[in-house]
Amino acid sequence: MLVEPVGVVSGGRAEAVDDEWGRETAVIRLDGERFGPEALYGLADFSHVEVVYHFDRVPVEKIETGARHPRGNPDWPLVGIFAQRGKNRPNRLGVSRCRILKVDGLEVYVEGLDAVDGTPVLDLKPYMSEFGPRGEVRQPQWATALMRDYY
Repeated sequence: MLVEPVGVVSGGRAEAVDDEWGRETAVIRLDGERFGPEALYGLADFSHVEVVYHFDRVPVEKIETGARHPRGNPDWPLVGIFAQRGKNRPNRLGVSRCRILKVDGLEVYVEGLDAVDGTPVLDLKPYMSEFGPRGEVRQPQWATALMRDYY
């Protein structure tokens, strides 16, 4: 499988720090060699966008395939890599849902994107409420504690 970035994150944080992503703003710049502005037509009509990106700064030797304590906190349970959203994932894929501030040409201005400056963007999808979860949502207490200050 070959995946080619559609763009790159510009601005925002230079380094990944776990919390307070909600106030971060950044620009997603599409690759002008592959796309024209028409690729983003209509996106500004949505309030949020889902961004699929590559954790390109995670070294291959740091990839997790088993279980670990989230954020290395021994007070939280040992959970498998697929039961958490850490960056050291097998395919190093990140997914973030963030607010669209504006769309201008090949640029999407966003708020709350938890990806750093220079991150390759693999795909953009408008967030539609119908794609949100149906029914009751549940999660363990450690996940609620971990996310308390994330955004």
